[in-house]
Amino acid sequence: MKRRKFVGAIGALGAGATVAGLTGCGSKPTDCATAGAEGFSGKKIKWTMVTTWPKNFAGLGEGAEYLAQLINEMSGGRMQVKVYGSGELVPALQVFESVASGAAQMGHGASYYWKGKLSMAPFFAAVPFGLNAQEMNGWLLHGGGIELWRELYERFNLIPEPAGNTGVQMAGWFNKEINSLADIKGLKMRIPGLGGEVWKRAGGIPVLMPGSEVFTSLETGAIDAAEWVGPYNDLAFGLFKAAKFYYYPGWHEPGTTLEALINKKAYEALPEDLQQIVTQACRTANADMLADFTAKNNDALNTLVTKHKVDLRKLPDDVLQELATISENMLQEQVKTDLDQRILDSFKSFRDQAREWHKVSEQSYYSARS
Repeated sequence: MKRRKFVGAIGALGAGATVAGLTGCGSKPTDCATAGAEGFSGKKIKWTMVTTWPKNFAGLGEGAEYLAQLINEMSGGRMQVKVYGSGELVPALQVFESVASGAAQMGHGASYYWKGKLSMAPFFAAVPFGLNAQEMNGWLLHGGGIELWRELYERFNLIPEPAGNTGVQMAGWFNKEINSLADIKGLKMRIPGLGGEVWKRAGGIPVLMPGSEVFTSLETGAIDAAEWVGPYNDLAFGLFKAAKFYYYPGWHEPGTTLEALINKKAYEALPEDLQQIVTQACRTANADMLADFTAKNNDALNTLVTKHKVDLRKLPDDVLQELATISENMLQEQVKTDLDQRILDSFKSFRDQAREWHKVSEQSYYSARS
């Protein structure tokens, strides 16, 4: 993945102005680094980032690397973040605990992996038939979502930040046709988060596993189906070699937000300008990943269909309608506390107003363009 040098472009992006305004340093990024370095005696701050993705994996793993690169460069070398892929230091699904304990200062993953700890965590990654990428960014950054997210994670000594988005995903890879809801019964599928709960209630068997295990499990028949991300990532994983049918749309993950997990004590130990650099680097990486997937998904889909002869299919409308009904009825059941209820109310309120606006904006425009 080719990435621009952020330090060279920081003025154009506005991050330089943001940091300068907070620290009182000059307009150049190096001025901020020099000003902030006072009191640090030239010592580099070294952070470890653990991830739920394979090292340098297309899109997701590269997104973690890009985030680290941004922090390293924006800090003028005062911070050095080293990235470890899943399994290099900790297993993929132990990233949350590793950062919470302080064993690592930073993590990169998706909050639906922590559903077993926090029933509302998936709301900050993906809700079936919920918010798309544009809407997730609106809710988190300007609709009160990120404040609720931070409150949810506070007792774990964690600060979350949006740090990537895949956009609408695919429904997944299947080794049997889905013509009706009956075809889901007993179907063992790798599907995490709230999507997995909907799958279970529809009669399927959800399986939670990290990405590194998906191909082998699908190929050997340990699972019957698997959702991963979308054409760009799925092509890189070679999933077309393990399953015949490729279904859309990604009802379960309409705009999946990836998260940066930041150890709160490590963050608070930073000077203010470095705190802002970490935050702004996450926001930049968040926007960049969505742009990257948007640019690459259709080419990858064409390769899958034309070169690898993948059987691309849309899920039947009645199946989607039933899954949507199950999902909506299930959301209230996730609520365990007052905070949980506030998260649900905020999410649904934002979804409702975004849906009304998009009827006269995005949706009507797409119809006109087609």
